[in-house]
Amino acid sequence: MKAKNAFLMVAGLALIAGACSKSDDPVEELLTLENEVKSTEMAEVLGDSCVFTADLRAEEEAGLLLMREEEKLAHDVYVTFYGKFGHIVFKNISNSESAHANAVAYLLDGFNVEDPALDGVGEFTNEAFQTMFSDLVEKGSVSLTEALKAGALIEETDIADLQKLIEATDNETIKRVYGNLLRGSTFHLKAFTGILSRYGVSDVPTVLSQEDFDAILAGSSTDDEEDPDTSTGTFTPGTGVCDGTGPNAG
Repeated sequence: MKAKNAFLMVAGLALIAGACSKSDDPVEELLTLENEVKSTEMAEVLGDSCVFTADLRAEEEAGLLLMREEEKLAHDVYVTFYGKFGHIVFKNISNSESAHANAVAYLLDGFNVEDPALDGVGEFTNEAFQTMFSDLVEKGSVSLTEALKAGALIEETDIADLQKLIEATDNETIKRVYGNLLRGSTFHLKAFTGILSRYGVSDVPTVLSQEDFDAILAGSSTDDEEDPDTSTGTFTPGTGVCDGTGPNAG
């Protein structure tokens, strides 16, 4: 537990240091709002609120393993695109995805499930993610707009998978993390589609239904709903480490 607390403290300091100031850029403001909301919630955290006493079903364990590598996939693709195109959106969102991956890793550790993630960028235990990484980087490397489309596709996939996993579990600790990661993915999807629109490109959903896609883009960024809504990705912000908005999340 000491190691966990140290990890949370370091991650929390990094999150505070990464918070940026307001900008005239609406996309930058969207990402800034995401960080500010999470930083405010983090300031209220007094200790470890995770509950790891329940036994996970095989499906729940598989879901955590999936999301650990899926969040790493997003991070690795965005880091790669930032290196190629230098667009700040990839840097900002890759930092957030790293924190999301760490949040899932924290759950794996708490439930004594072996972490499948490998250290190298573009290296995955799950061969499906290995293939996805190669395909996404190849397609996105053609141009900045194609890279932004790849980012939107990743976030769509993340949203769809998180919605399914939330419905499939009764574990409140996992639900809280997934819910807030889902909210983060809606911020990211809005950011990518917002930049694409500036280039005159209207992104067409390939994973989500058009109805759900439109609802997410039209939804509020303040998350002031009382109850979670998995159709729009809106979730009430939590105040605990284990809700995916504390020091181990971004």
